[in-house]
Amino acid sequence: MARYTKAKCRLCRREGEKLFIKGDRCFTDKCSYERRPYAPGIAGRMRKKMSDYAIQLREKQKVRRMYGVLEGQFRTYFKRADSMKGVTGANLLMLLETRLDNTVYRLGFANSRAQARQLVKHGIFTKNGRRVNIPSMHVKPGDVIEVREESRKIPVIAEAQEVIARRGCPEWLEADGAKFKGEVKAMPTREDIQFPINEQLIVELYSK
Repeated sequence: MARYTKAKCRLCRREGEKLFIKGDRCFTDKCSYERRPYAPGIAGRMRKKMSDYAIQLREKQKVRRMYGVLEGQFRTYFKRADSMKGVTGANLLMLLETRLDNTVYRLGFANSRAQARQLVKHGIFTKNGRRVNIPSMHVKPGDVIEVREESRKIPVIAEAQEVIARRGCPEWLEADGAKFKGEVKAMPTREDIQFPINEQLIVELYSK
């Protein structure tokens, strides 16, 4: 599957804000966006007037890159969100939040969504007692995500748990670091997503 393999900090600079792609590094002075808060490239410092379409496109790209999904996947999520009851934009964010890789990241078992995706693919997690290795799998209330016994000594998991102690766990999840497991208490609401996202712009883009 195609993946972005270049410097990930360029994505934050291109979107003009932090996407927290590299986890804990984004909260330190090493963050590239803090050092160079302008778009990459020779014309990065130039101010450009953006059209309405460009603003909508950049918002879509920002969210897509934040959650690490491909364009085809993102469009599928939007179609599904549009067919659900409720507000389309909020439904879209809920679908992205309940991906297994994002849930693992939110529970503090990984330092970033990209790292969570890799760990899930390696099959070190179980969902309700069954081994899982599909990052795009969705979770629902009552699901229990646990690190397999033989994988609990992996250093990156211990490091990530130290980070979550500072970052905090969202209210729709309950993490138990000592037992290497977490539970989905409820479906995430729009208020649970604190990132600066204007989902209405994405709805307007796909509604054209």
